[in-house]
Amino acid sequence: MTERLPSYGGQAVIEGVMMRGAESVAIAMRAPDNQIVVQSEPLSGLYKSKIIKIPFLRGLITLWDSLGLGMRALTISANVQSGEDEQLEGAALYGTVAISLAIGIGLFMLAPAAIGQLGERLLGFNAWWSNLLEGLVRLALLVGYIWIIGRMPDIQRVFMYHGAEHKTINAFEAGVELTPENVSKFSREHTRCGTAFLLTLVLLSVLVFSLLGPLPTVWRLVSRVLLLPVLAGLAYEYIRWTARHLDSPVVRWLVKPNLALQNLTTREPDLHILEVSIAAFNAMRARENQITL
Repeated sequence: MTERLPSYGGQAVIEGVMMRGAESVAIAMRAPDNQIVVQSEPLSGLYKSKIIKIPFLRGLITLWDSLGLGMRALTISANVQSGEDEQLEGAALYGTVAISLAIGIGLFMLAPAAIGQLGERLLGFNAWWSNLLEGLVRLALLVGYIWIIGRMPDIQRVFMYHGAEHKTINAFEAGVELTPENVSKFSREHTRCGTAFLLTLVLLSVLVFSLLGPLPTVWRLVSRVLLLPVLAGLAYEYIRWTARHLDSPVVRWLVKPNLALQNLTTREPDLHILEVSIAAFNAMRARENQITL
């Protein structure tokens, strides 16, 4: 039996990439003077605790911590570009994450639920059609939002680094030497991408919310908030499961929508961008090896 490789992940930041392993995280950024700045550090003890192994619960914990790590990485990368040294940590960091989550929940969960409820009242839809309308509106908002921000030049640069992150991890998992030329040959798509998680969560919401049947407006909105952790846990486990069963033609068919959406959230990176992504990955791996020794 072949040895299973570690499940590495990452995130694009401003002119850089964050790579996260099992025990450490590294950020590599292209500074204004064209030099690559690298920072690495160990992850919190949370990732070694038993709670992180509990199915469904581990998805919620990983998601919350990833949001905090991602926000901090974005702050660090912004500091590199501006030359400032402001750190977003502690209460300020998680307060920012909480506000961002609240805005996201309002836009992508509550607004579509309200539109679905209007469908019941004004158009006479039954609960099934109302929930389907809600799901379609939620999907349209997600895709539309990604498409609109993807037209901004600065975000297009971020999406190029996102593509470089995927290519680097794909190249590592294929066992090739990590050089910009080698990595450039690999796909920008990856099954464990956050984009795949979001699309899975939206599609699961149609199924789960349809099971609730007709609800008064207040309870409909409340249910969307209360069941969000359930959906997130289900989506995480689904993404984790599909990533480990890609040898199945059925699974490869199931992940096609998730991979297709990544055409909107990634762009083809050049060799200089790939160099930054590889630097982040190598720094993370080096830190992991130090911790293991």
